Amino acid sequence: MVPSPYGTATLPKVTNRLAAATSPYLLQHRDNPVDWWEWGPDAFAEARRRDVPVLLSIGYAACHWCHVMAHESFEDPETAELMNRLFVNIKVDREERPDVDAVYMESVQAMTGQGGWPMTVFLDHGARPFFAGTYFPPRPRGGMPGFVELLNAIDEAWRNRRDEVSEQAAQMVEAISSGLPPPATPDTALLDTAHARLEELYDPIHGGFGRAPRFPQQPVLELLLRIRTRAPAADVMVTTTLEGMARGGIHDHLGGGFCRYSVDDHWLVPHFEKMLYDNAQLARIYLWAGVELGRSEFVAVARSTLAYMDRDLRHDLGGFFSSEDADSEGVEGKFYIWSLEELREVAGDGPVVDYFGVTPEGNFEGANILTVREGDLHAFGEERRRLLERRATRVRPGLDDKVVTAWNGLAIRAFAEAGAALDDDRLVETARAGAAFLTEHLVVDGRLMRSWRDGRTSVPGFLDDHTAAALGLLAVFSATGEEVWYSRAIGLIDELARFRRPEGGFHTTPDDGEALVKRPFDVTDNPTPSGNALAAEALLLAGLLTGNGEWREEAEGCLSAAGALMPRYPTMVAHHLSVLDATTKTKELAIVGPGWRALAKVANARFRPHVVVAPSATPTSGVPLLAGRAPDSGTLAYVCRNFACELPTSDPTLLATLLDA
Repeated sequence: MVPSPYGTATLPKVTNRLAAATSPYLLQHRDNPVDWWEWGPDAFAEARRRDVPVLLSIGYAACHWCHVMAHESFEDPETAELMNRLFVNIKVDREERPDVDAVYMESVQAMTGQGGWPMTVFLDHGARPFFAGTYFPPRPRGGMPGFVELLNAIDEAWRNRRDEVSEQAAQMVEAISSGLPPPATPDTALLDTAHARLEELYDPIHGGFGRAPRFPQQPVLELLLRIRTRAPAADVMVTTTLEGMARGGIHDHLGGGFCRYSVDDHWLVPHFEKMLYDNAQLARIYLWAGVELGRSEFVAVARSTLAYMDRDLRHDLGGFFSSEDADSEGVEGKFYIWSLEELREVAGDGPVVDYFGVTPEGNFEGANILTVREGDLHAFGEERRRLLERRATRVRPGLDDKVVTAWNGLAIRAFAEAGAALDDDRLVETARAGAAFLTEHLVVDGRLMRSWRDGRTSVPGFLDDHTAAALGLLAVFSATGEEVWYSRAIGLIDELARFRRPEGGFHTTPDDGEALVKRPFDVTDNPTPSGNALAAEALLLAGLLTGNGEWREEAEGCLSAAGALMPRYPTMVAHHLSVLDATTKTKELAIVGPGWRALAKVANARFRPHVVVAPSATPTSGVPLLAGRAPDSGTLAYVCRNFACELPTSDPTLLATLLDA
């Protein structure tokens, strides 16, 4: 051990402070010559002691450009020496600390008009940002300042123009604290406005919305699925987009699952990282689109995506890992691409070559990303198997093996709903195991935590952790009839009081969370539904199960918090709009009796997110919707609205009619 030249802590000879981190992203930087600190008061105390600014670097383990900047700058001894001499350097995993990321991403967007990772922000001793950006090359390039040049300029301003720095920091905090427009009560006519706006953004050739880079925009697709009966173009927009993605290079045609986005407008060249949250949402969307639109190939895509998550992103104890990297052996996409020669060697020189669009010149840097532009999406099963076996011999991309609560909630919901819809007990069991993992490993002293890795948890959970987990547990309850999952979900919803905003909606952080330069609040639903949108949905469903009218009012408060954005920016608040649609047609379905599964199949045969399903093999008072329902014999289903119920039935045909009425 040797003393750090910039503080009182001692450092290992080879590694820096990040060697003790729980985050795989931080651990990627433990061997940097940069004297990194984790986020916390000690780092800012050190900055005050030395009278230097803080350099905050935020990224995540699967981020390609984070790796590029690390290789170019953070691993360079001369650059690291300059960073160590002029700054206290803090490294943050955006996935482990979304609160810190959200606050400083706003400063990047305010200063540059755009955001992204790696994020590079310079802070004063009060954690106020005064300069912000994303990736910087080591030397000036393409109109961007060089990182070394920037470091020296920031140091000069800090030493010689401190008043200007302080004024800039004050202005930046004021800018990011100005907040959203005031709450506005949304009207369901906004659903038609949103549909019209989405038609304007829609690409009728390739599917998708807006310009490249093209993201799946899962909340938008779910909104269109939900409002398809009132939106004549919704089916076409959903079908074309899902087919374009499923046939494109963004889809892993051998191992299943999807990459994060496409750099072009026709889904060909992906940014190769694969995220749990994308795949959880896309599995669910392909499932329900396949069911509703009669597209069996979409259901097959859902199954293969779930299989990928189960095989490659699942911990032995049941939780789900966060992501797989874009890079392997230091090269983006190397794990996934093929030469014509290698593909012929493994799969033969027949029609499979044309089927996957493989050519001598390739479609990506001289090699080939596999696509399926024509024909059956799932043809050549034996050739796929051999190609997958060959690919498994390659060096895999890095795995971020931390378990994030919010993303696990999304995954658990996808598995539970798929298991119920497809009558697949194995999928339901995967969901149950994930739920057990969350409740056993991510609850410490009664408090839900953000993430877990190798037996260690990080910080207390944020809003999206509580709401996504609650929705996942409610889905497991609906699929299994096991009351324990209902009880644990309701416990999480009770905890939302810690996040409540007086003006409606919920803060990202709890009332006893760490004080940042502003308390984050977010209603944007991209690429995942925001914590507020998930809160609206969880509160709405919990209100239906319990009869608690105050929860429904709080759900409507969440929608009002995003109401001003709905008419102008529907893609930003798409999941809020989905919940708004649900509020107009909610129903409760209580099923009691040993044959509940047969009647539950009726409800699960369609996409009915506005219907809450409460099943039980025996009478129970533990779930208010089920209380007092005790058939004399057999099994009965009760279809209700606001706890006012139709006559119970055991007839599946009549049940379907009542649900669709």
